[in-house]
Amino acid sequence: MDKNSRIRDAQYRVKEVFKKRKQKALSTNYATAVIEEGLTCTFTQGEVSAVMDMPEIMGGDAAGPTPGFFARAGIAGCVSMGVKQTAVLAGAVFDTVTVDIETDFDDGAPLGLGDASAAPLETRLVIRISTDIPESEVSTIVEKALSVDPWFLALRDSQNVKCNVIVDG
Repeated sequence: MDKNSRIRDAQYRVKEVFKKRKQKALSTNYATAVIEEGLTCTFTQGEVSAVMDMPEIMGGDAAGPTPGFFARAGIAGCVSMGVKQTAVLAGAVFDTVTVDIETDFDDGAPLGLGDASAAPLETRLVIRISTDIPESEVSTIVEKALSVDPWFLALRDSQNVKCNVIVDG
């Protein structure tokens, strides 16, 4: 079985389960980030972990990529996979999907300098697709993919974020 068939079959199976049992479509992911000494942070979700750190210039040990690296990787990865999945479900062949992400910051803002927000000032995505399909069809597929892409939407749309602080003595 080729990869596109495997992708399509998996998507159809999941869609059928969700259609029959809507509660199965609801999920909560639980993950934890822990820092002990320094700024090196270990993030764990289930059986998978990632190490993050800040560069030495910011007081870290550069023991791993920054949290921003993982945020950008998550968005670009989610968009590229979502576009590919949507294309496969539409019966379109996209040989390559490449997503470039570029984000502007005021690097002084997280240090309390100036009046700017510490949030990214702007994020730009460039989605390049290698295919023989006409550009109008590609655009329709990409628009559909972005309209249901969780991390593209999390980046684009405001959302409710709650925070609870617990102090252990």
